[in-house]
Amino acid sequence: MNKFLERLNGGEILVADGATGSNLQKMGLKAGQAPEDLVIDNPDILLKLEGMFVEAGSDIILTCTFGGTRMRMKDSKYQDRALEVNIRAAELARKAASARDGVLVAGSIGPIGQLVKPYGPLEADEAKATFAEQAKALADGGVDLLVIETMFAFEETDAAFEGARSVTDLPIVVSFSYDRGTRTMMGVKPKDVVKRYKEKGATVVGANCGNTLENMELVIKEYCETVPGFPFWAKPNAGLPHMDIETEQAVYDMGPEDMANFAKKYAALGAKILGGCCGSTPEHVAAIAKAVKQ
Repeated sequence: MNKFLERLNGGEILVADGATGSNLQKMGLKAGQAPEDLVIDNPDILLKLEGMFVEAGSDIILTCTFGGTRMRMKDSKYQDRALEVNIRAAELARKAASARDGVLVAGSIGPIGQLVKPYGPLEADEAKATFAEQAKALADGGVDLLVIETMFAFEETDAAFEGARSVTDLPIVVSFSYDRGTRTMMGVKPKDVVKRYKEKGATVVGANCGNTLENMELVIKEYCETVPGFPFWAKPNAGLPHMDIETEQAVYDMGPEDMANFAKKYAALGAKILGGCCGSTPEHVAAIAKAVKQ
């Protein structure tokens, strides 16, 4: 059996990693630079960050491929090497994961950056094809599962899910971003998300990013009340950011203990995989692991 499914079906609470982008910015990623470029240009920095999450107690680390579809990489010097970027990112994460027994690697798949019809000009079949290409590359690179994350509309998420499922039978997590409280920017509700993607065959449904820890609790509650017993994924931001004028970087106000306390609440509701999104550091992850692994 797939290692992720084995642990999930065993009832274990799993800890995911924290933020990629905000941590890489602290480590020197320049404004406007695509994190995916680092896979080729500076793989050591990715290994270092992923290794820090492993050391902090993550059971699952994500690849640095959130913007790794060929379409999203249109402004990257490596667009023509998109497949290689995804394969190498998976291999890098696999190398970092090997520092501790049992750490799993999830292939991160984020939005394309263009709206799918009827909201925008992109045809669903075009979106499906670019998602399928990325999903196959991640699978070829050796990931244990795929995470379709930070989604906000059914049209693009359907294309991502169907594209991924057409090329691999790996477990798929579908995670939406509710930046309007308990609604996405397109007005999508948690109860409709879990019904739709459970029916389509997602292994896990979840939420990431969003705004406050309190709103994430409401989202997870709605998920759990809609389909009790289904496994859910919760990866919130470390609160809402504000800009530090001196460093010109976003500052997130929720500390490790704040995240840990809310992670326990999400787990009590029924979430099985807990981690952090924007602003969450290895220290946040360590606190979450300590809180939910007791």
